[in-house]
Amino acid sequence: MKIYIHTDLEGITGVLRADQVPTDGPEYRQSCENLMADLNAAVAGAFDGGADQVTVLDSHGGKGENFLLDLLDGRAVNDTKPNGKWWGILDGSYDGTMFIGAHAMAGTINGFLDHTQCGLTWYNYSLNGRRFGELAQWATVAGHFGVPMLMVCGDQAACAEARAFFNPIESAAVKQGLGRNRATGYPPEEARAKIREAAKRAISLVGAAQPFRPIFPAEVKLKTTRADFADEMAQRWPDAERLDARTLRRVVADGLDILF
Repeated sequence: MKIYIHTDLEGITGVLRADQVPTDGPEYRQSCENLMADLNAAVAGAFDGGADQVTVLDSHGGKGENFLLDLLDGRAVNDTKPNGKWWGILDGSYDGTMFIGAHAMAGTINGFLDHTQCGLTWYNYSLNGRRFGELAQWATVAGHFGVPMLMVCGDQAACAEARAFFNPIESAAVKQGLGRNRATGYPPEEARAKIREAAKRAISLVGAAQPFRPIFPAEVKLKTTRADFADEMAQRWPDAERLDARTLRRVVADGLDILF
């Protein structure tokens, strides 16, 4: 049984303030250490549940420079995206996917560091009229390959979002947002025990959880925070229709083409 784990940084245990995330901040290294501890808890749980292979992807910031590989569980396969695709080597050979360190979509009340792709430029993103965040985006890509979402960990808002999109789903909340830029966290040992147990339980969902598959062709809309950001997006995506000063629309054929 093969499991693929996608990661982000905002939803990790111990990351409780906005200034702990920037790469040039004094606590960024500690945040990466916390990332590895949460990831290893999920890897261990997946193996506890019966996985034979666990592949992991460093996806925060899109550059894959957040993993501290000397701290990674030696049983995990690190996906370096040799094919150059943002979803890495994920394909139909995997039985399920997990999302570790998730945050809620843009506009979520008490969602710690809530955003969708880029908090500076993206205001709202929707697919077929439903607002999506990065959880549903990742599940759509996985669903393209027939791979279901099995487990999510992050703040309470992210876990609630996961339950709204996916059923059945296992989740492990490691903190509670206090507005956007602060959170209160659970003790690290407790949080990681929850992650490991949720990942272990999630393996039993293989066969019961179905891939997340929106209807395609699909209408994708992006509302930016300012008109000049929409200007830039329109230049990068010549197939996009400009609906108003801040809104772009595309019609996409499948789940691998859902981003702007």
